[in-house]
Amino acid sequence: MSPLTILRIEKLKTFGNVAGSDDHVTRNRETPNADPTRENVRLIGGEDERALEEIVKEKIATLLHRPRHDAVLCTEMFLSASPEYFRPKDPSLSGQWSDSLMQQWAIASRDWLAQNYGSKCVRAELHLDESTPHIHAYIVPLNEKTGRVSHDAMFGGRGGQGRIKLSKLQDSYAAALAPLGIERGVKGSKATHTKVKEYYQAVNSEPLTAVITNNQLAPTNFESARNYVARIQSDDQFQAINHQLADRAFMQERLERAEQRARASEKERQRLEEIVRSLELKTQQLRDLALEDVAWELGLNCDRTHQSRWKGHGHIINIDGPKFYDFAPDQQKGSGGAIDLVMHVNNCNVRQAVVWLHERFGEAGAIGAAIAKAKTVTAEIIQTEPRPQFAPPVEDKSKWTAVHNYLTQKRGIPENFVELLHKRGLVYADDQQNAVFVMRNLGLYPQAIGAFLRGTRGENNTFKGYEKGTKRREGWFHFHLGGQPTDPVEKVVLLKSPIDAVSFAMLEYQRLGDVPPNRTLYMAVDNPKSLPVEQLQNIPNVQVAFDSDDSGNAAARVVKELLPQAKRIKCKAADWNQQLLDYGQQLRQQQQQQQEQEQEQDDELSL
Repeated sequence: MSPLTILRIEKLKTFGNVAGSDDHVTRNRETPNADPTRENVRLIGGEDERALEEIVKEKIATLLHRPRHDAVLCTEMFLSASPEYFRPKDPSLSGQWSDSLMQQWAIASRDWLAQNYGSKCVRAELHLDESTPHIHAYIVPLNEKTGRVSHDAMFGGRGGQGRIKLSKLQDSYAAALAPLGIERGVKGSKATHTKVKEYYQAVNSEPLTAVITNNQLAPTNFESARNYVARIQSDDQFQAINHQLADRAFMQERLERAEQRARASEKERQRLEEIVRSLELKTQQLRDLALEDVAWELGLNCDRTHQSRWKGHGHIINIDGPKFYDFAPDQQKGSGGAIDLVMHVNNCNVRQAVVWLHERFGEAGAIGAAIAKAKTVTAEIIQTEPRPQFAPPVEDKSKWTAVHNYLTQKRGIPENFVELLHKRGLVYADDQQNAVFVMRNLGLYPQAIGAFLRGTRGENNTFKGYEKGTKRREGWFHFHLGGQPTDPVEKVVLLKSPIDAVSFAMLEYQRLGDVPPNRTLYMAVDNPKSLPVEQLQNIPNVQVAFDSDDSGNAAARVVKELLPQAKRIKCKAADWNQQLLDYGQQLRQQQQQQQEQEQEQDDELSL
């Protein structure tokens, strides 16, 4: 079984309690179970030989307020580990341990005390004169912000919040000892040493002890071994021993399994609590610092007559939530946020204010203040900065013939449909001889908010891309066929590019011999992240006609998750434009064969 951490705290509410505890720890009082030949070690506070009571009084005297009559003046903390750590070979050897293991534990515990409590930990005594090494540490629970002693603020009081603080304290100590192989005990366990002892006493109780001392089970004179064994096995008390040993083995096995499950649950709990702490830290970083705390760190004092007003360094600052206003005659300025407050009082720039906050509130506090400042600046920019408007590429009519020939001859799109798209303003030529496919929103009166460009100049032009300023999440190249303009859309076909969208529509037109009977929307969506889910989720027939390669299949799966009614449509060729070209070639071959047959028939008739 892995060794466990041990941490207990005790409240010392009177200076008499402090003195009494000090007498016990320093062995000024007789301690029967202590070995006088062993010497204890003072880990913290060794340079101060005064009585603990005097040290605590001096600490409390630095506070602004005297302690209440029921206040905790000092907190005694007991630290140790289970015997399995100090004497791994035989934990039962009381008073013995490995010096190297003991020293590693003592150093880790001392460092943990110093890191967590600093000068508030006025003394820590390592006891080596009892059965197992342990530490008595004394912490004065100072709260600088309130100017009082507060055990509850540091360690938690009664109720749920107190239990949470104590649990986090146990977690913190266990984390410090984890490199030594020492684990935290099961959280919330009700087990005690007394109960464990009682359990084993019950296991070893009657009838086992009575059976062992019962002379009736002794062999008789001249009794053979065979008869003796038979007599013993049939004896009721012997059967009781067997049952008890079986029960003991069963209970021991159940106990070990329960401990294993508890350890696994505890590790999982610690892992989840670490995630929660990480999320809490991130949440803290998203919040600005309380301006009251910043004002206190800046050296300002709260006006007792006006709790929201802070004075000092020539300032009279009223704090109202995240905002402040300086009423001093030569200031008369208001703003908001921790960074602005530091800049105002310290008369410094943003960078200096962030560094100052980091020194007082740590990295999380500085980041939180910086994020809050960034949010404020961002909100101001959003409210005041004009929105950039999309400027479509300038049309060059002299280049249209070349673009027209590219779309009809190289891409196989019927000439009448190319002209129809051109007249509707959905495709035109720019000064670089690019085919400009206009991208629009899906409103009742679609507006151009982007453009997709396809290069046409030269034999092997592969240029394609979006015009600068295009809003890819808000606009798409799309057009309708079938039905009436006022009819609701009953079918949507999603394709990867404008040329694919046109090619698919022409394939359907040629297959049907006419436009689709119902209102159909063809649109180019090159990535599922730009899919207008809200506008398409109520359309009953959605066809996903992306390419049949791995990328197209992956994108189709995402679309089907977003639009469960969607159906996958795959093309036979590399893409839909290639399938249109192949279909056109087949038609030309069929027409040529038909012409040849007609010519043969004419030749036969002429003979």
